[in-house]
Amino acid sequence: MLNYNKIMCAFEFDGNSTAALLLSGTLAKESNATLYILHIARVPTSDMDVPLPFDSDPRWEKEARSRLAEIVKKTIKPEVQCVIEVRTGVPDLDIVRAAHDLGVELIVMVTHGRTGFEHLVLGSVTEHVIREAPCPVLVLHCTAPTTGPA
Repeated sequence: MLNYNKIMCAFEFDGNSTAALLLSGTLAKESNATLYILHIARVPTSDMDVPLPFDSDPRWEKEARSRLAEIVKKTIKPEVQCVIEVRTGVPDLDIVRAAHDLGVELIVMVTHGRTGFEHLVLGSVTEHVIREAPCPVLVLHCTAPTTGPA
């Protein structure tokens, strides 16, 4: 029996994140834990070709929350207590910050498995989260979308 009370799934709007959502939903159900589903919209940083400062638009947060609610409804069984969190920020920093803020005991996320130049340029959100998280991080390496209710 798992003893988690709070589990967080870091979610991007891609097919790979669905696998993390399915697994985190199953773990939350087995533990009778609250599942926090977190989406971080990346704020452009100074190394991107976007003028700063960047002001977040509350409309995108409402849209993201709505899209995420639909995905959760189709993916997670109704008996799992879910809380949707949508934030603007830098994913590798703000996933860790959210884990601290929410007091989660497990983070579930997907790695894209970038290598070579792409990894050098983009870095790894997952690596940062693993190093800095206040709790264990369960990482799935996915390359194809997964479907089905957890």
